Amino acid sequence: MSSEIGIFALGAVLSPGELLPLHVFEERYKELVSECIAQDRPFLVLYSDDQGTRELGCTANVVEVLDRFEDGRMNVVVKGGGLVTVVRLTRGRPYATAVVEPVVDDLDAGDERDAALAIFREFAAAAGIEAPDDLDDATAPLSYAIMTRVDFPPAEKQDVLELRSESSRLMALIELLARGMQALQKVEEIRKRAQGNGKMPLREPPAPD
Repeated sequence: MSSEIGIFALGAVLSPGELLPLHVFEERYKELVSECIAQDRPFLVLYSDDQGTRELGCTANVVEVLDRFEDGRMNVVVKGGGLVTVVRLTRGRPYATAVVEPVVDDLDAGDERDAALAIFREFAAAAGIEAPDDLDDATAPLSYAIMTRVDFPPAEKQDVLELRSESSRLMALIELLARGMQALQKVEEIRKRAQGNGKMPLREPPAPD
């Protein structure tokens, strides 16, 4: 079922169930967010970069207002709702609006679920991220649960969101987490070298027989 919604274009990606802090300072967004708070309705977060604004994004509801300033600026926390895709842009408001439709997913995870859960827990332990014991029992798709807990690069995170099967999303996340593990290992190697002033430890020659 299609509906009209206000658009908040952002250089970050919001996934379902994710909490995201926002500093609202542009006039159009101050009006959009204020109206959504007053009317208890969501707006749409769309990822925007040098390549333009994407057509698939996540609805967002304001769950907490942290600060309100005299000039209308706000610090708020929003929570990701559902994924929708833009059908057509509409006009008539100071901010961008669009008619959107919810996306349809294939939620069959297959064998990728166990593999993704295993590498996420390994990554979480290495990065110091909390990995809940009941993550594999969550009712929401595991891919979205992982995406709320790892700070993936926004463009790559958007690419994962645009995949319409849980199995495909999990395979993509497995690859991203594997790359993240490699990066963490390099950071650890650099840290250890820094502790030794970047020099290899001196090895004593073996004692003569």
